[in-house]
Amino acid sequence: MPRRHDPERRQRIIDAAIRVVGEKGLAGLSHRSVAAEADVPLGSTTYHFATLDELMIAALRQANEGFAKAVASHGGLTDPRLDLPAELAGLLGEWLAGERSGVELEYELYLAALRRPALRPVAAEWAEDLATLLATHVDPLTARALVALMDGICLQVLLTDAPYDEEYAREALTRLIPAAPDSPGPPRPPGPGTAPA
Repeated sequence: MPRRHDPERRQRIIDAAIRVVGEKGLAGLSHRSVAAEADVPLGSTTYHFATLDELMIAALRQANEGFAKAVASHGGLTDPRLDLPAELAGLLGEWLAGERSGVELEYELYLAALRRPALRPVAAEWAEDLATLLATHVDPLTARALVALMDGICLQVLLTDAPYDEEYAREALTRLIPAAPDSPGPPRPPGPGTAPA
């Protein structure tokens, strides 16, 4: 019997892997479970992905695209005039308001890198890409701090099942961004021995 041409099989295997993790967690992910979910021969999964790490890397890279798409829908954060804290807080809200299982799945794959070193470079990609975008608005160190705060806020929302508080996120992000040199900044309390104005 001639081999059926199936150019999208690799993509169907990745999609199946993401569904398996969503339904059964990482513990349920195997070449066999993915082959069954994708309705392809077991040999197809090992042909396209020799190891489970390779399959997880492809799934994580695709999961990372969810946040990248949200950033792209906001114009890629390229407008120099934007209110950066408000834009980032809105971006987080938009992403977290999506399908909850999808967001949880992205973080499950992301955190799998703790035990699978091969995944770490891919897990770091979204943070590095976002920090690079933010570095067009703030210095590189502040950009990394903003990404870390956003990551932490997302984890808190997912782990506590608390509703996302966009105003809190905006205020917290604002505190990390240095005031412009010509900005008066918040009033300082009087020092020792000085009378308030």
